[in-house]
Amino acid sequence: MNLSWTLWLAFLGLILGHGLPGAIVGGVSGFIIDSLRQSQRRRATPEVGGFIGPLFALLGAVAKSDGRVSEAEIAIAERLMARMGLDAEQRKQAVTSFNAGKQPEFNVTPAIDGLRQWVGMRRDHAFPVLDVVIETVLAEGNPPPEKMSILRQLAFALRVSDMELMALMAMKGYAWNAGTGGQRGHGSNGSYVPPQRNTQGPDPYTVLGIDRSVDDRAVKRAYRKLISEHHPDRLGDLPEDMRRRAESRASEINAAYERIKSDRGFK
Repeated sequence: MNLSWTLWLAFLGLILGHGLPGAIVGGVSGFIIDSLRQSQRRRATPEVGGFIGPLFALLGAVAKSDGRVSEAEIAIAERLMARMGLDAEQRKQAVTSFNAGKQPEFNVTPAIDGLRQWVGMRRDHAFPVLDVVIETVLAEGNPPPEKMSILRQLAFALRVSDMELMALMAMKGYAWNAGTGGQRGHGSNGSYVPPQRNTQGPDPYTVLGIDRSVDDRAVKRAYRKLISEHHPDRLGDLPEDMRRRAESRASEINAAYERIKSDRGFK
């Protein structure tokens, strides 16, 4: 435990409290503060491996949501297990969870809630989780509404907005217009409009989650906010695969910002 407050307040109590009683009162106060800070840090840092069950169950549900699980979706799950470096027991848990998620009666809500609890207040951990799910959502190209519905439920639970989700999709090479009001994610006639592969590359403004009409100051603010949230150095002890995903997103954000700077001519 970090005892800095305990020692500091004990010393302060010794000086200001004129002796041992003051030091004791100060030390106890500092110990309480240190204990609360340590407890907050534990709650803020997700348990390593705690995401495996709910994540792979959700991937199974996404894969099955359109009626069938494709070879491409199974291959993605297999590659993910390998890239995450799961040991034999974790791999068994992942396979069991994926198969459970494929069942017709499977309810995605507990799995989504499990991921929400694992992420906690760490939004920088929410984005790698979403990135993994997006990979399965896009496994067969333009996704059907059932897959997008589960993805958006997860994003909402992790406090990630449609605009931020659109940016993540753009980094995967897909353009998606979430729409507004009651027709979000639907066309003007109420029909579903799936994300479409963008052959021109990701739109830099979509990646930064801003409109093209914003001024240069707003561009800089959006960039600073995003790069701080997506920087891999903030991820802590996560599987290498998720760290690489964060590094890739940080590179996309930097590239988008450089494109906008070049187009607008500011430094």
